[in-house]
Amino acid sequence: MYKVFYTQSVGAASAHAEHPKAPPKRERAEVPVTRIPRWIRTKASLSPNYNRVKSILNEHSLFSVCQEAACPNIRECWEEGTATFMILGKYCTRNCHFCDVLKGQPKGLDTEEPERLARAVAELHLKQVVITSVTRDDLPDGGASIFARTMEALRWQDKDVKVEFLIPDFGGNIKALKTVLDSGVDVLAHNVETVQRLYKRVRPAMKLDRSLELLRIANSYSPRPVVKTGFMVGLGETGEEIVELLYQVYAAGVDIVTVGQYLRPSVYHLPVEKYYTPEEFAEIAKIGKEIGFGHVESGPLVRSSYRAFNQSKHLLGT
Repeated sequence: MYKVFYTQSVGAASAHAEHPKAPPKRERAEVPVTRIPRWIRTKASLSPNYNRVKSILNEHSLFSVCQEAACPNIRECWEEGTATFMILGKYCTRNCHFCDVLKGQPKGLDTEEPERLARAVAELHLKQVVITSVTRDDLPDGGASIFARTMEALRWQDKDVKVEFLIPDFGGNIKALKTVLDSGVDVLAHNVETVQRLYKRVRPAMKLDRSLELLRIANSYSPRPVVKTGFMVGLGETGEEIVELLYQVYAAGVDIVTVGQYLRPSVYHLPVEKYYTPEEFAEIAKIGKEIGFGHVESGPLVRSSYRAFNQSKHLLGT
């Protein structure tokens, strides 16, 4: 596959080691930022609808993963009047080395957030909603009860609204997972993010086996939601590892898989090891479809929540 850049890290800090670890921030900062290929660049524009979405989020003191995770699609989605809400505050208790969401110790729990979110959805005239969260290891249920209360508030307002939850792993708390599943969510998403070999380097507090088990439980649950996952490429994985991960999540019962390019949020995050071409993303999608997924969304700017209900509408019968 086409190679654009590889980090100069060696030994255990190399992305290509057998059990790679993340290099220290000082070393990461010394790796030069690479020029983003032309096929990844987005056009900057601020439409009235963009400003309207931003204003409504601010008015209701809500966060969006579009802003907090520096999503490259924010202008496109907000111009269309859609946003992916991020609940449970803006501070994440995990320290993943690819993510731009703020890390820290959250303060308390905003129990009025579900109702404010439901009012914002009404003002935006949304019939389909994607909601994610930071990871809250400080809470006994990881915030699962807030997911459930958010669903209750949304459905009280509009019983037909379609809802996708993109959830953390809840530290392996199955009771918390069942709380979310029992809420009646339409699409249950949980991202595996990367291949097994790179877990300690990319997301050291997580385990691929734990994420796969979560997806397996969702697949076998009744009522069963559409089950979805996603991962990034460009972190040092091989083509064989990508195919292996596709087979692993398919075996777990995943209906929809999204694959996108890792983009380095800052010099203190992991370097990009490779920029994949649109043709390579098309090849990944072809392999995924041959494996048997209901839908594969694969492209340089693809993110889990990007045009989420276009991915799932045929599976939801909408």
